[in-house]
Amino acid sequence: MSALPLISSIELPSGKKYEQPLGLFINNEFVTPFSTENPEYLTSVNPSTGLPITQLYCASPKDVDVAVKAANDAMKTWKFVDPTEKVNLLLKLADLVDEHKEILTAIEALDSGKPFFSNASADVGSVADYLRYCAGWADKLHGKQIPINSKTMAITKRVPLIVGCIVPWNYPLSMASWKFCPALAAGCTIVMKSSEITPLSLLYFANLVKLAGFPPGVFNVLSGYGKDVGSAISSHLGLGKVAFTGSTLTGKKVMADAANSNLKSVSLECGGKSPLIVFEDAELDECVKWASFGVMYNTGQNCTANSRILVDEKIYDKFLEKFINQIKEDWKLGDVFSESTTMGPVVSQAQYDRVSSYLKIGVEEGATLIQPLKDQTPLTGYYISPSIFTNVKEDMRIVKEEIFGPVVTISKFSTEKQAIEMANDTIYGLAAMIFTTNFERANRVADLVDAGSLYLNSSNNEDTKVPFGGMKMSGIGRELGEEAFNLYTVVKSIYYTYGAKF
Repeated sequence: MSALPLISSIELPSGKKYEQPLGLFINNEFVTPFSTENPEYLTSVNPSTGLPITQLYCASPKDVDVAVKAANDAMKTWKFVDPTEKVNLLLKLADLVDEHKEILTAIEALDSGKPFFSNASADVGSVADYLRYCAGWADKLHGKQIPINSKTMAITKRVPLIVGCIVPWNYPLSMASWKFCPALAAGCTIVMKSSEITPLSLLYFANLVKLAGFPPGVFNVLSGYGKDVGSAISSHLGLGKVAFTGSTLTGKKVMADAANSNLKSVSLECGGKSPLIVFEDAELDECVKWASFGVMYNTGQNCTANSRILVDEKIYDKFLEKFINQIKEDWKLGDVFSESTTMGPVVSQAQYDRVSSYLKIGVEEGATLIQPLKDQTPLTGYYISPSIFTNVKEDMRIVKEEIFGPVVTISKFSTEKQAIEMANDTIYGLAAMIFTTNFERANRVADLVDAGSLYLNSSNNEDTKVPFGGMKMSGIGRELGEEAFNLYTVVKSIYYTYGAKF
C-alpha cells in the first residue's frame, strides 16, 4: 500500500472541496507516525451512506511518547508566557473558528452524521463561544495570600499541568473544546486523542491552532485507537493529568492506568441513564417538547439524554399521546445537509448494531415498542427510527443500561417518593429533569435526586458558565464554568518568613 499524503482534498456533498489533514499533529506540524516504516491507517466512514470518506494515519504508543515530549518541551517556555498573550491567542483562535465555521460544520456533518443546520452548526459555534469565555479567565487565574502571623505569610499559586485528553465520537469538536479551552487558558500543554470513529474535524481544527500563533508543542493531536493510544496516554509518566469523556467501562480503565503509572490527576465524564420526572401538575405541552428534544437530539447519542421518562400515573395516557405527536412533529430523518433534516444516523455500523440489539432485547423482555417514524426512516446508512418503549419494568435491561441512541422508556409512578426512588435506581448520576409547577416540590425533589446536573422544567440546556459533571459511576470532576480550571491546575503553597528565628 502506498503512503498517504499528509493533506488530501475532499469533496463535500455540496461539491465544494477543502483540504483535510491526514497526519498526526505534533509540534505544529502534520507528520507521519514515528513507530514504523509501514504505518497503520484509520478509515473515516460517512454514517449517512456507510461509505468511506478517507483514510488517515493512525498513531501508536511510540507517537504518544513523541507528542508527550513535545508537550513537555513546550511547557518550559509556555508556562512563562504572559497571561495577556494567552488571552489574545485564545481570542484569535475563536475568530478563526468563526471564519472556518462552514467547513468545520460540514466536516462534522460528514464524519459524524450530525444534521448540518440543526445540530453541527451549533456544535461548532459553541467552540468559539467557549474559547472566548475561557479567554476571559486566562489573565485572572491567580492564587491567594494567607497571613499566618506577624512574621510569616504564605501565598498559593496555580500551576498548570501537562495534560492528556481523550475525547469521544458523539461531539468530536465541542467535547474536545470542553477540555482544551480551559486547559490552554490555564497554561497547560496538551496531547489530545480524537475518537478513531470521528477524527477529521479535530485535525482540521489543529491547523487553526497553528494559524492562531500558539507555539509548537502546546497543542498536539493524535488519531488512534483507545486500546493502545488511549492507554498510552492514561498511563504515560510524562503527563500530570488525564481528562476523559466516554463510556464508564473505559473510564474505569483510564483511572486504573493513571493509578498504576504515576497517580496523575484524573477527571472522567462517563455514562448516564438520566430520568425525566413528570408530575401531575406539569405543563404538558412544554414538557413533551423538552422531553423530545432531550432524548432525541444528536440521535440520542448524548450522555445526558433523558432516556428514562417517569410519569405520574394519573396523566400517563395523556402524556404518552402528546409525546408521540411531538416526536412526529420534531424529527425528520434524511440527508444531513438538508435544512429540513433534524435527525441523522447513528455514528457507525457498530453503534447501529448496538442500538438495534437493544430494540430486540426490549421486545423480548416484554416491553411494547412504538416507532412513529418507522416508515420515514432511510434504508441507506445507519439510520434508526425514534423508538419509544412502554409497558416497561424497572429491572429490564432497556431501563438499566445506557443505549446511546434514539430510544426512550416510559414508566409510571404513583407517589413522589416512588418517583425519587425510581429516578435514583441506577448506577449513574449525570443528569435528571423534573417537570412541575410546584416550586417547593421542584426544589425538594432536586435535592433528593442523585445527579450532577438538575434541569427544572427543561432538559439539556446546559451553559458553559455552569459546572457540569456526574455523580456515582457517571464520573469525577466538573467541566465548564470556573470549576473547570481546577481540573487543569494544582495549587503550590509558598511560605514567606520575615526575621522569625528557629
